Amino acid sequence: MNADEPDTEAGAGLVRVRLDLTYDGTGFAGWAVQPGQRTVQGVVAQALEVLLPNSGPLTVAGRTDAGVHAVGQVAHVDVPTQEWAAIGDVRAKLCGLLPRDVRVSEVRVVPAAFDARFAALWRRYTYRISDAPWGVEPLRRHDTLHWPRTLDEQAMHTAASALLGTHDFAAFCRRRSAGTTIRHLQHLTIQRIGDVLETAVQADAFCHSMVRSLIGALLAVGDGRRSPDWPASLLGRSTRAGDVQVAPPYGLTLVEVGYPPDAQLADRTKTTRSIRAGVRRTT
Repeated sequence: MNADEPDTEAGAGLVRVRLDLTYDGTGFAGWAVQPGQRTVQGVVAQALEVLLPNSGPLTVAGRTDAGVHAVGQVAHVDVPTQEWAAIGDVRAKLCGLLPRDVRVSEVRVVPAAFDARFAALWRRYTYRISDAPWGVEPLRRHDTLHWPRTLDEQAMHTAASALLGTHDFAAFCRRRSAGTTIRHLQHLTIQRIGDVLETAVQADAFCHSMVRSLIGALLAVGDGRRSPDWPASLLGRSTRAGDVQVAPPYGLTLVEVGYPPDAQLADRTKTTRSIRAGVRRTT
């Protein structure tokens, strides 16, 4: 099974299958297959190859970095119709083959127009931070960052509100050769629950390291090193801001990916592909 993510659509003799995935990113070098590294895509692809040896490659909604977790990751794979009809309970069989730090919570057939990556309307992440002087609850140590200084969530909220909307987030991204840093940030909120701050971040898509850079900037505001208007003052820069700290990966979790109704999948996929193609032609 090829582990790359080509631009394909399910054709005759194939069914498109959606996989909803949850994983603890602690023991993985990220989602995407890398030579000599343990990755989420690698272990899921290996399990699929055992059960459905003629299935196609996995396409994922968002490639998470090393150490980043997910409770709402989405992928799709094309499977020969005859193989699918004969397999039985795929979810149970996959969970029997997968390591305990990866689970498949749902498996279902979707329309051929469904594309886990290009049909997505938005991705939502959360980032957990504890500013308790004694640290982090032991059972949450793998998904919660400890911050040694008390955080002012109201100042962080003020800073977050000014970042909403469509902007060039180059200051918060690690630039890649083919891609745009213009994104529509739909949601960025901070909620305190006791000693833990949960930051929710939602956008149509994210460029590399964008979420963790936004969190790093908000942490600088929260502990008083920067004013609440500082993060927004960086918007529109053409290059990454060197003074923006990238927060550690383990506090970050992909919680949900949103898709349009089935009747709108093809249009959404076409629109997203055309935008990406235009970016590749002009960069």
